[in-house]
Amino acid sequence: MQQNQAPAKPAVTIDKRTNISREEFIREYVDKSLPVVVTDAASAWPAMGKHSPEFYKQNYGHITKTIDGVTYTMAEAIDRIMVSTAENRAPYPFNFDIKKVFPELMADFSPQLVYGKSDRVHSRLMPKQLLAGTTVHELFLGGNGSSFPYLHYDALFMHTQITQVYGSKVFFLYPPSQTPNMYPYPDNPKFSQINFLNPDYEKFPLYKEVEPIVLHLLEGETLFFPSGWWHTTKITEPSITYGRAQLNTYNWNNFINDRYVNWKKKISYMASPVLAYGAIVGSIMNALEG
Repeated sequence: MQQNQAPAKPAVTIDKRTNISREEFIREYVDKSLPVVVTDAASAWPAMGKHSPEFYKQNYGHITKTIDGVTYTMAEAIDRIMVSTAENRAPYPFNFDIKKVFPELMADFSPQLVYGKSDRVHSRLMPKQLLAGTTVHELFLGGNGSSFPYLHYDALFMHTQITQVYGSKVFFLYPPSQTPNMYPYPDNPKFSQINFLNPDYEKFPLYKEVEPIVLHLLEGETLFFPSGWWHTTKITEPSITYGRAQLNTYNWNNFINDRYVNWKKKISYMASPVLAYGAIVGSIMNALEG
């Protein structure tokens, strides 16, 4: 599947910007399909300084999640997170859909950041069915030694916003131009066959030539990376991260096409209307955004 974004320029670092306007953000990063860290985007969020491991343990300690067949309460997971090591890792990904599990906390992640001329995810023209399969507002908790071993790019060709609410996290990113070297699964091309933690260079020799962009995202910082960027993470300390899926004119066509391909396999009668609806609504949204 071809992507609509302009090819990313070669990069070995990611810019960090403070007090950047939406116009600058779109012109310098979204239009060029480049990631950026905004240091002050979430500075007014009530979550900052409030949401800590102890906050979740005290207020949501009873909530459970099953990982690899084992069910943990939030309190149990937090206890593990605080003493986690590479040899004795806390369960991960310990993640939750905020709007479903803690809807009362949504106000703590506001004002919402909109990385486009409008927030198409929350548009009145966006049917909820089109967003099935992705979590728009997600919370991740993890401890030292935890990691997501699979290289991937995000579902439905969404742009990704990551805000580090507590602690820090290390990101490894690769531009879409490196896709041939990432050995995507033929039947699931958003995931790489490579085990990031223990790559088999004999089986995947082209991956040896790929250099990731390594970013240490600090507490209070927000990382934006466009759709199609491969990534994974490692955690070196107790960490709480807010993730947000973003949709705008720059990834709209890929989003609609991806929805079409998936529905053609599972709900074939819905597939063609998706393309028609996407074209019509995309044109309306473009006009409204001016």
